[in-house]
Formats: sequence, structure tokens, C-alpha cells
Amino acid sequence: MELKSSTAKAFVVTAAVMIVLAGIKAASAIMVPFLLSIFIAIACSPLINRASRYKIPRWLSVTLVILLIIVFGFMLAGLVGQSLGEFRQNLPNYQTQLSVELAWIIEQLAKVNVIVDKHLFLSYFDPAVAMSVATNFLSGMGGVLSNVFLIILTVIFMLFEAESMPRRIHIAMRDPGMKMHHIDRFLQSVNDYLAIKSLVSLGTGVFIGLWLFVLDVPHFMLWAVLAFLLNFIPNIGSIIAAVPAVLIAFIDQGLGTAGIAGLGFILVNTVMGNMIEPRFMGRGLGLSTLVVFLSLIFWGWLLGSVGMLLSVPLTMIVKIALESREETHWLAVLLSGDDVDEMTLLENPQGEE
Repeated sequence: MELKSSTAKAFVVTAAVMIVLAGIKAASAIMVPFLLSIFIAIACSPLINRASRYKIPRWLSVTLVILLIIVFGFMLAGLVGQSLGEFRQNLPNYQTQLSVELAWIIEQLAKVNVIVDKHLFLSYFDPAVAMSVATNFLSGMGGVLSNVFLIILTVIFMLFEAESMPRRIHIAMRDPGMKMHHIDRFLQSVNDYLAIKSLVSLGTGVFIGLWLFVLDVPHFMLWAVLAFLLNFIPNIGSIIAAVPAVLIAFIDQGLGTAGIAGLGFILVNTVMGNMIEPRFMGRGLGLSTLVVFLSLIFWGWLLGSVGMLLSVPLTMIVKIALESREETHWLAVLLSGDDVDEMTLLENPQGEE
């Protein structure tokens, strides 16, 4: 009887989760700006908190941060919009030139007895797809940012409410004594992750932009912004950002410049991602690499481009929620990375004799 009850409960929970996901998918037009506002507010909160230490009024610090975001946002949008328009206008020519260059490479390989079928190769490696991935991503982000007024207004209200929000969450979770550490750990983890990731991504975009500017690669500002945005996507974001820039360098200046451009992406992402980011991130958010990759696919399908950018924080929310209940603690352990230790296992009461 107990087995049937557990099975029925599992079916009910699964059905409820599917209904919620379907609702989020249907309401993505509303959910995406709201989630983006939440994480922008979280990323900006360290600046507000630091300003409060110097006795700066909260209304003044919030106003200055919002003005800073608006000024730089519109300047960047203007530069990127102009560059993106020029790139789209020249995209057919780029695709044609890329096909010609790839055919030349195949001919050179044939001279050293490396036979590659030209039509088969071009059918698998479609230049149009490789060149349009970046523009489609930026177009998706541009569609979300068309609600810029709603996003900024929501961020303003969230920043004003941020000081009292942790206490409200504790009370809502029936923990007025502030004894549940899961909530505090989640807020601190997401806050640290977004703040550090934003700075690392900004540095990545600046260095990539300077590298491509020195190489005189067309639309270098567009590729710099793309490197900044895609650096939020773990594992494959930097690869996606490098592909169109290297292809444009190959078309415009040849194989040598393309190789140097690719080397620049490798060096910058190696230094920023494997040396600087771990130094400040520490153990990070404790998610498995496989889970990070699968969450990228899942949240990208559910919420589009913004879901890909926020895949790690959103998955961390799920992991913290699973850790807070005894019945689902084992799922949280499965989502954890290789650094899961004995203390994590001992936190699960079900594992006790």
C-alpha cells in the first residue's frame, strides 16, 4: 500500500512540474524580462551595499547605478546596432566568400593526397549556419531588451526592496528566527556568482575587442559584445563567440590572421576562465559539469537566449530548493560536482541509520 502511495505521489509531483514548466513556456514573454530584472538587480546589489558603507543614501546610490546602466547601455546598443546592421547587410557576401575559401582549402588538401568531398563537406559545415548563430543570439537578446523600460523600472523597485528581502524570504519560509542557512547560502552564492562572472565577462569582452581591433578584424565591437554575453554561458559560450569572429578574419585577411584571432580567444578565455575566475570564485556553485551543460540546453529551450545566460543561477535555485527537503536531498547530491564531500552526505537525514 505504501509503495502505491509513493508511486502515486511521484506521478502527481511529475505532473505538477510538467504543468508549471508548460506555464512558464507559455508565459515566457513575461517571465524572461522579470527573471532578467531579478538577476540584474542581484548583480548591482554589491555596488549599492558598498555605497551604504560610506553613508551614501540608498536612493542616491540606486539612482547613480541605474543612470550608469542606462548611459553605457544605450551607448553600447548604438554601437552594436550599427555594427550588426552592417554585418547583416554584408552577410550574403561573407557566406559566398567563405564557401570559396573553403573550396580552396579542400583543393590544397587534395594536393597532399587528403581527399575531401567538397559537396559533402559543405553540406555538413554550412557557412550560413555558422555565420548566423551569433546574429540570431544577438537578435534574441535585442528582442528581450525591447522591454528596456519595464526591465529598468523593475530593477529600480527591486534594488529599493533588496535590503529587507532576505528577512521577508526567511519569514515566508516559516523561519523568522533566521536559522535556515540554505536561504542565506543561496542568496550569497548567486550574488557572488553574478558579480564575479559579470566582471570576468566584461574583462573578456574588452580584451577580445582590443585583440581584434589590433588585427583590424571587421565589426570588432560586435564580436567583443558577443564575447561578453556568451561568457555567461558555461563551457561552450566562448567557443560560439569565437567562431564568427575567426571566420570573418579568415574571409577578410586570410588564414594567418584567422589563426592569430583564434589564438587570442584561446589565451583570453584560458587566463580569464581558468586562472582569474577560479581565484575569486573559489569552489563556485558546486554543480556538475554535465549538469551545467544540460541546464544550458534545458533553460535555453524554455526561456530562449536569456535562459542560456541564466542557466547556472536558475539551476542553482533548483539545487538549493532540493537540498532544503529531506525527500529530495538525494537529487541535490546528484546535481553536485566532484567536490561533494562527506559533510554533504551527512546532511541527508535519510542516510542516517
